[in-house]
Amino acid sequence: MKKRLADLQEWLKETHTDGVFINDPGSIAYFSGYESDPHERILALVVFPFADPFLFTPSLEKEDAKNSEWGFEVYSYLDNEDPWTSIAEKIRQKGTPIHRFAIEKTFLTVDRYEKLEKLFEQVEFIDTTEKIQQMKLIKTPEEIERMIEAGKWADTALEIGFNAIKEGISEQEIVAEIEYQLKKQGIKEMSFETMVLAGDNAASPHGTPGSRKIQKDELVLFDLGVVYHGYTSDVTRTAVFGTPPKEAEEIYSVVLKAYQAAVAAVKPGITAGQLDKIARDVITEAGYGPYFTHRLGHGLGSSVHEYPSIMEGSELIIQEGMCFSIEPGVYVPGVAGVRIEDCVYVTKNGCEVFTHTPKTYTSIL
Repeated sequence: MKKRLADLQEWLKETHTDGVFINDPGSIAYFSGYESDPHERILALVVFPFADPFLFTPSLEKEDAKNSEWGFEVYSYLDNEDPWTSIAEKIRQKGTPIHRFAIEKTFLTVDRYEKLEKLFEQVEFIDTTEKIQQMKLIKTPEEIERMIEAGKWADTALEIGFNAIKEGISEQEIVAEIEYQLKKQGIKEMSFETMVLAGDNAASPHGTPGSRKIQKDELVLFDLGVVYHGYTSDVTRTAVFGTPPKEAEEIYSVVLKAYQAAVAAVKPGITAGQLDKIARDVITEAGYGPYFTHRLGHGLGSSVHEYPSIMEGSELIIQEGMCFSIEPGVYVPGVAGVRIEDCVYVTKNGCEVFTHTPKTYTSIL
């Protein structure tokens, strides 16, 4: 954490910026080691180029923050107090005049920005989003180890889900079984809302599990991940239940080929746009191009969706230590939706996947 803070302070010095206000809980955890979901309350980390940083938390979280790995001051406020006045006072107590202040434009709400703007009149606000994204881009070996463990738990979650499939059980019931069994084994949090979508329901890439019953001879799509010591996993498998229609099998085969081609191409030096094109070309040549409706992948780490986007047209050069998803999909309304996803970490000569559940087209019935 100290190196991350030192790097951020060095950036503040280089850009002649007097401080940075970090409001995103994911970024706060990245720099401070303190993890929290403050809901509607204000949680902030303020970093200065020439003075010690501080955490600002709701009063009910102060002791947790002080007992975390954070080694600097923690200030707090009660629910009936105005947090913004208190934040401004603590910043001014550092003794550095504020002329130029950095914020996370992609996260800070308009309301919160206006409150800062009112408290610090005639201050120039700049965006620190790109700097933080670049800092998070290359993962350390320790970060990758946590993500490997998160991947193992995602494989466990898929095994639980596959074992729960039977005729007449609902999508929601399978979700409940996965999360219940994981909690019994000590997993407190999923990376995002677990998705189990059956048959034609899976033709919506971001569908919502409901009361739809599993039927024989259809595909069942699972998209899930877990949080392990602050780091996430994300995996998608499309399970085969019985003997689905031939077109569903054909779609599966096309998506698997696109996935395999993209993963085989990952290496330092290729661009994100080239990776997307490799997978997209496979799907387009098979006649399903219009049904691949999203980017090939996204970055992940302490957040399940973070920079970069592995998408068409991106000139971002892939580097060793990057972590991102490879998840081609084909979604044909009224027929089937298939997505196959693993997240990878880039090595010197290629990549390794975090999740290892088989991807063969084999019925689990």
